[in-house]
Amino acid sequence: MDWFGFVDIYCERTAPGFWNEPLNALSNLSFIAAAVWAWVEMDRRRLENLALRAAIALAFSIGVGSFLFHTFAQQWSALADVIPIWTFVAYFVLLAIRHFGDVQPGRVAMIAAATIAVIAVVFWITSGSNVRTDNLSDAGPGPLNGSEQYAPALVALYVFVGVAWWRKLDVRGWIAAAAVAFTLSLGFRTVDQMVCAALPFGTHFLWHLLNGAMIAILLQAMLRRLDNARNAVAGG
Repeated sequence: MDWFGFVDIYCERTAPGFWNEPLNALSNLSFIAAAVWAWVEMDRRRLENLALRAAIALAFSIGVGSFLFHTFAQQWSALADVIPIWTFVAYFVLLAIRHFGDVQPGRVAMIAAATIAVIAVVFWITSGSNVRTDNLSDAGPGPLNGSEQYAPALVALYVFVGVAWWRKLDVRGWIAAAAVAFTLSLGFRTVDQMVCAALPFGTHFLWHLLNGAMIAILLQAMLRRLDNARNAVAGG
């Protein structure tokens, strides 16, 4: 693999160049904002939880990695983009199983192995379907523009919505809002290549903005869940 090979899979990019995707690059500030909001809110509530701090750090890294991809647009920066995303997905799924589902740590460890295996298989199957380089100019991104790789994350999120409403969790509204945001964002990611003629700058930047909102909502839901649990123990 040519690690410095040019990658062009979005409407907004028309040529190599650091600022050839300004909307796609700058919209990654949404992930940074989500991380900052969660960090400040944890401090305001005086909530200390290393697991949640790690999730916030991963959310921040998504913004950094995606910014690198949409500026350098090379094979190495593609990995800088997808690795933080999938690490966050796997990690937050386990956090949600533990704290939204109240599953004991031993069972979470077993689920962790299955989660990692599923994500690895999905990534392996779809990793070659959404990259077009200048050496493979006739290779398209696929009919769904590579969005099929996020199907497990979408399913997992709606499972958490169902669990949250079934268990009447105090943060169920937050989780439902996150699912709606992710559904919309996935739609905008999918149609980016389809609307180039009408919208030369594409819709991928909306994937970033809505995903940043989704992650912000999930982090706020998690910290409120942990804070409420702490207060319940203190009050009991």
